[in-house]
Amino acid sequence: MKLHRRDALLAAIAAGMPFPAFARAPEECLAESPQWRRGFDNQRVADRGDGTFLNPLMSGDHPDPSILKDGADYYMTFSTFESYPGLVIWHSRDLVNWQPVTAALTKDIGSVWAPELCKHDGRYFLYIPARTASYRSSYVAWADDIRGPWSDPIDLHLPDHIDPGHAVAEDGSRWLFLSGGDRVPLTPDGLATAGPVEHVYDPWRYPADWVVEGFAPEGPKITRHGDYFYLITAVGGTAGPPTGHMVIAARARSLHGPWEHCPHNPLVRTTCVDERWWSRGHATLVEGPDGGWWSVYHGYENGFWTLGRQTLLDPIEWTPDGWFRMTGGDLSQPIAKPAGGMPVPHGQPLSDDFATLALGTKWNFFRPAADERSRIGIADNTLHLAARGTAPSSSSPLLLVAGDLGYCFECDIEIDPGGVAGLILFYDDRLYCGLGFDSARFVTHQYGIERARPANPHGRAMRIRVTNDRHIVTYDTSGDGGRTWRRFDRGMEVSGYHHNVRGGFLMLRPGLYSAGEGTARFRNFSFRAL
Repeated sequence: MKLHRRDALLAAIAAGMPFPAFARAPEECLAESPQWRRGFDNQRVADRGDGTFLNPLMSGDHPDPSILKDGADYYMTFSTFESYPGLVIWHSRDLVNWQPVTAALTKDIGSVWAPELCKHDGRYFLYIPARTASYRSSYVAWADDIRGPWSDPIDLHLPDHIDPGHAVAEDGSRWLFLSGGDRVPLTPDGLATAGPVEHVYDPWRYPADWVVEGFAPEGPKITRHGDYFYLITAVGGTAGPPTGHMVIAARARSLHGPWEHCPHNPLVRTTCVDERWWSRGHATLVEGPDGGWWSVYHGYENGFWTLGRQTLLDPIEWTPDGWFRMTGGDLSQPIAKPAGGMPVPHGQPLSDDFATLALGTKWNFFRPAADERSRIGIADNTLHLAARGTAPSSSSPLLLVAGDLGYCFECDIEIDPGGVAGLILFYDDRLYCGLGFDSARFVTHQYGIERARPANPHGRAMRIRVTNDRHIVTYDTSGDGGRTWRRFDRGMEVSGYHHNVRGGFLMLRPGLYSAGEGTARFRNFSFRAL
């Protein structure tokens, strides 16, 4: 059943929830554009239930997708940057519906960019580029079961490259292809390099008058099909102008080259700012459950850089000349699902009764300290979060990935004397907004700083609601558990809270924080997409 945003708003009104002040009237929601099916917490779902799907495949910030076909199963992971536990691995059996399995990376090695998930000789590997302010390299972690346990990351000592792509040559040798058209040999066990980095490929160049962010060849992915190895690369820059990022291809009969440019390059590129998806690139090819072929890559949703780079699914066809082409167009319309496979319920509820702690698969710390895990506990359906720092910028908040254009979330919060806690929309430690409180006053978070401090009539316990309706943010508070609400006299517009303003390649994420002294207690966390 198709559920339009109009229906969600009408249902909210019928349930007695306030109609968002900046929401469009129901009759304005009768758009002719195709609609998503709705899943947990009314979140949008790609699978429309009628044999088609509508992108995004994975809504919200799921950039640099690395996908693995493992028999009848598919696994996928993404860049998680400074969120820990990180490298969440997702599972599917039909390429369209996905569920989280585990967070493979628990040791903080810095900001994680464009990992590679692969399997070789029965063992799973993650090749992980990461960086801190003083050190950068690529690492490898391994597991004999995809669900873990995963090893601690092992440093491969590759300081000058990002985006490793694993490949096995026709002679059985193992390689990592790297940014810039380079590669490095691996030892047979895949846990160390076996020689120096070498340059093997000069990527195809776009015309000089195209509007791009920069050449920046990155994201090399190798697929062996028929008589050729295919090298898929991203060029043009992953953000910046919407027309910048693109997908190019080359092929060779041997993994050792020489490489031949695809005559149809670029295979994917946003060419007009009116398109639904901007900055499309960083692609990997994968065989579907019925033997058809597909590509996963990322893109920004038009007008919603704040959601980060979302994962897209595009059908491909092999052409008589031994090349391939993408057939999904601009991905604004429904596409026939891959045949075969067994779907699972897509995604997960973001609402949380805190009966257990879904740390990693749902909640992540931002830039955590080594002892961050000790701050958090679950008891009596309550999340206990010890205070750290003085504000969201220094407290390592707990965050979610929310992929809808509008949503609201609310929670009961209780603080100890000297504590301050609240709900936030968080890009990074220098760009966030939200509402917190101590025992006497509210604290208004705007533009990544703490501003107005009006009187708090509720004391040390209240319920807070944050509504983000297409970048218009409002706050409501309740002193009686949500039976009655009071609109907080401070709203925000947050369309500029994104990478092209701040850098960092992140997204604006809902979350909660505890600072000051003592412990904050969070109960009955509720999330609802609009």
